[in-house]
Amino acid sequence: MTTIRHLAASVLCALAVSFTAHAADNLKVFPPLDEGMVRYVINVPKQRDEAAFKVELQVGKIVRTDAVNRHFFGGAIETKTIDGWGFDRHVLRELGALGGTLMAPDPKAPQIDRFVTLRGDPQLLRYNSQLPLVVYVPKDVQVRYRIWRASHLIQRAKQG
Repeated sequence: MTTIRHLAASVLCALAVSFTAHAADNLKVFPPLDEGMVRYVINVPKQRDEAAFKVELQVGKIVRTDAVNRHFFGGAIETKTIDGWGFDRHVLRELGALGGTLMAPDPKAPQIDRFVTLRGDPQLLRYNSQLPLVVYVPKDVQVRYRIWRASHLIQRAKQG
């Protein structure tokens, strides 16, 4: 029994090392960083039906704001394909100005720290466990993400 456990542990370690080496090899094809930029790499786990998943990128930074208004940054993420490889990289050249709604908060209310993202619709990307999601952003910007999963329930639309 102990031998089987050791064998299973050895196989899992070998697979983890192989995956890590493969992921590192994939990163070699990405261009070097421009001055003042950082690279974030997201590796998602394998799923049985990856077409039912999406990855939402949330790009922004933590700022002190009031608790009433909705805030956002200007800016746009460009998706660029690396010639000859078909790998995409997502690039935010600069984070634009901070904007927000104009509701009047209580002047005595404390300000809060919150993660403020780019304005607009969420950036939903194809889910692919075989390739890393690579995002280039300015040094003071953070990249966060969440996984979206489609419901198995498909409903029929009514004519009308």
